[in-house]
Amino acid sequence: MTVDLRKFFQATDPGKTLFVENPEDRKYYIDFSSVRGGQIIEELKDNITFFSPNDPTCVLFTGHIGCGKSTELLRLKTELEQESFHVVYFESSEDLEMADVDIGDVLLAIAHRVSQSLENLLQKEPNRLKDLLQGAWKILNVEVTGFKLKPPEISGLPKIGDIGYTSENQKVSIAFGIGEITTRVKNDATLRERLNQYLGPQKTQLLEAINQELLEPAIAMLKQQGKKGLVVIVDNLDRIDSRQKSWGRPQQEYLFVDQAECLTKLNCHLVYTMPLALKFSSDYGNLTQRFLEEPKVLPMVPVQLPDGLKYEVGMVLLRQMVLARAFPNLDENQRLNKITEIFESAETLDRLCYVSGGHVRDLLRLLNTWIKKERKLPLSGEVLEEVIRARRNEMTMPISDVEWQLLRQVQQRKKVSGDRGYQTLIRSRLVFEYRDRGESWFDVNPILAEAKELRL
Repeated sequence: MTVDLRKFFQATDPGKTLFVENPEDRKYYIDFSSVRGGQIIEELKDNITFFSPNDPTCVLFTGHIGCGKSTELLRLKTELEQESFHVVYFESSEDLEMADVDIGDVLLAIAHRVSQSLENLLQKEPNRLKDLLQGAWKILNVEVTGFKLKPPEISGLPKIGDIGYTSENQKVSIAFGIGEITTRVKNDATLRERLNQYLGPQKTQLLEAINQELLEPAIAMLKQQGKKGLVVIVDNLDRIDSRQKSWGRPQQEYLFVDQAECLTKLNCHLVYTMPLALKFSSDYGNLTQRFLEEPKVLPMVPVQLPDGLKYEVGMVLLRQMVLARAFPNLDENQRLNKITEIFESAETLDRLCYVSGGHVRDLLRLLNTWIKKERKLPLSGEVLEEVIRARRNEMTMPISDVEWQLLRQVQQRKKVSGDRGYQTLIRSRLVFEYRDRGESWFDVNPILAEAKELRL
């Protein structure tokens, strides 16, 4: 069976999230839990389905951007739906301007997505929420008249028709009312500031209205239909910018520490993604006091041990991840027998896996670039080294002398501190976190470790 180069290239798209409920995507999925320090998704699921099915829960989920969080969260969504929970999953970056996020924006985004999914279940007019939205429309000088949209069909729930708002009958669709607001403010800093000045003093009222007029009635109706509850998964919130608010507070600490009470008080099950850099913030102790559970961390797939020896178990899984993109219909042993149809040698494949540092998206990006550059199979080690050098050059250019010194310390000590400089290294994926029997250790990104500035 000859490998189609174009299909192989498309299968290695680093921007594509795998939807494990899709049979085709499932062929590409590799379970890394055995080398990532535990069954993290199972823990998240059990927390909801077994320990607290009838009480609201709130958990933070973090890891390097691109390490596979979205794929794992979509797997969680599928497994929760199999347990008869209604799950609303959304990427917050579609609703929010990640460089300028306020608590009111997050609450509105959640209300928007939940109402979009469940508005047909709400029998009572949400008057307080409607009043808050109408106040926002006036503040923003937004006139909402006569918009209509056909909502998506939801598996297991009754089909509904068009929903809209008209000035004649005053019937308000909460989902599309909020959508009108978020669309207007996302790309307009002046309107965002105006909205936040309006919502900020009323966040308690907004929270109560969402709970009492949206979440609680929807959950009651879901249970009447045989569902066990409502879970909201807010993805991509880990991508909010680290810049400071106008009063000097870093945005990430503002949202996850200062506004933790609002994030945790919504009366449903919640999973938020959190910036990994917050784990190394001086405010991390305050954060863990305000959320009942420690944030769950999805670490890198280890390619070596702290002593520098290759970690074969991690390498085995990464090889399979790559080979599955070329041979999705073959089993593991059959794929291994076909390595030289794709790569000039098994060592070339291992070189790719190792320099990725076990970062799934970085591995796919390197492979995707390599295929595009070479344009024929088998892929050669010579072209891979060109790709690696180009990537290393991009990574090293913005690194300051102070950061090089911090990187040397990580290389020697295998740990980081709460220094803000280390947060920058982690956020920039210059340093990766791994787990060994439940304990964290850190190392420099392997591509960067080969830079002349770090050679020992």
